[in-house]
Amino acid sequence: MGRLQNFDVRLFDRVAAARLRGFSPVLPKLGRSANHGVLWLTAGAALGLSRNRSARRAAMRGVGALALASTSANVVAKQLIGRRRPVTTGVPIARRLLHAPITTSFPSGHSASAAAFATAVTLESPWLGVVVIPLAAAVAASRVYTGAHYPSDVLAGVALGTGAAVLTLRWWPLRDDAPAHAARAQVEVPALPDGRGLVVVVNSSSGSADSVEAQLRTLLPLADLRVRAEDQDLLPLLQQAADDVAGAGGDAALGVAGGDGTVNAAALLAAERGLPLAVFPGGTLNHFTADLGIHSVQHTADAVVNGHGGSVDLGRITPKGAAGAEEGEPEPAYFLNTFSIGVYPELVRARESLEKHLGKWPALAIGLVRVLAQGTPTRAVVNGKERSLWLLFAGNGRYDPPGFAPSFRRDLTDGTLDVRVVDGSRPFARTRLVAAFLTGTLARSRVYRAATLSRLRIDAIHDTEQYARDGEIVPAADALLLDKAPRALTVYLPVQD
Repeated sequence: MGRLQNFDVRLFDRVAAARLRGFSPVLPKLGRSANHGVLWLTAGAALGLSRNRSARRAAMRGVGALALASTSANVVAKQLIGRRRPVTTGVPIARRLLHAPITTSFPSGHSASAAAFATAVTLESPWLGVVVIPLAAAVAASRVYTGAHYPSDVLAGVALGTGAAVLTLRWWPLRDDAPAHAARAQVEVPALPDGRGLVVVVNSSSGSADSVEAQLRTLLPLADLRVRAEDQDLLPLLQQAADDVAGAGGDAALGVAGGDGTVNAAALLAAERGLPLAVFPGGTLNHFTADLGIHSVQHTADAVVNGHGGSVDLGRITPKGAAGAEEGEPEPAYFLNTFSIGVYPELVRARESLEKHLGKWPALAIGLVRVLAQGTPTRAVVNGKERSLWLLFAGNGRYDPPGFAPSFRRDLTDGTLDVRVVDGSRPFARTRLVAAFLTGTLARSRVYRAATLSRLRIDAIHDTEQYARDGEIVPAADALLLDKAPRALTVYLPVQD
């Protein structure tokens, strides 16, 4: 150990004595820009504002890995090791830090954060890694060049940060942008050149309504665009549009631009009337269009012009009376993406409020602790068995990844419900759930159950008066039947290479 330490000191002294022409004014400034992760958080924000999906995923994974690595290095490792900072008498004054660090030296927190962000970004988008990795390497090198750390501090930080980025794969597996299967060859949809015969409702309250409207007027100049005013009810506008399309007959279709809640309402009307639906991503979240491989207004516009489409399943929610009473009850509701009862709606809201500041996974972890601390389990009879539930989640089709944070689907015609349950009746269920989530062992936890089913009956619902359907909160009946409406919705889909 003594030999390694002596080598480390000699190497530090050689770097201190080096004169790297052109780097002396750059490296210290670059290192300072990474203080408190500012450089990487700024880069993450820039990527997050991009319209490129892989760049946005890279930003979320990068910020999540950054938080994990920074905590591990600065809060845990530095306190355990307690190594003193290098003596900087051999470092030129112009290169030294303006303010000497007060924390211990091993490992380098700057290097851990840089490696974590760069590795995470590269995992999601190798082409972005070509830009970020040299920047991270320069930040790491600056810590020795300015006298802040020994070389071994930097190497340990890089190893820790790289490991933190790889560790995120336990909670959030990599995905590609390949679209889900949607029975493409079995459905004909009318080709509508320049959008002739297409009636599109644009929800003005969605995240990018102005941009979507402008693109639609350019790409589909003959489409009938109906923009929802701020004080206008969305549902009557959609109903009128659907009625007009149904009355036109022949080559006509309904279109919608908005988030998942808006698309859900339009999808139900299109399915009821047997209309093809053109979905233009225009909301803050666009899970359904992403799973279909629709990542831009251009994708859907091309499909409309070329007449290319397919069909997808819908999840169905039918209110029921007492077990066995199946007649004279309200019409079913449908969901494109997810259904849930319990704390899941509150968890999603908590995560979204923190996500832009912390990244998806740290926000999800903090939201989970917060919601479980304040909530209570919901009691219900699920397929004839009484249960105490922290949450019950059902997805329209099988979701990936397994575990607590379903993100995407590869098949929208598989005829299944992806059911995930967190059991609140077991001892220390809350503590065990949080521990399993944080360690990536949820799939093996006894408080968690998952299954793929064709139908699910939920009776005697207590302690909750609502459920969530595609992000919208809906009053809950005392009993519900969940099943599938196979290939009930016809949608325009982009042509695949």
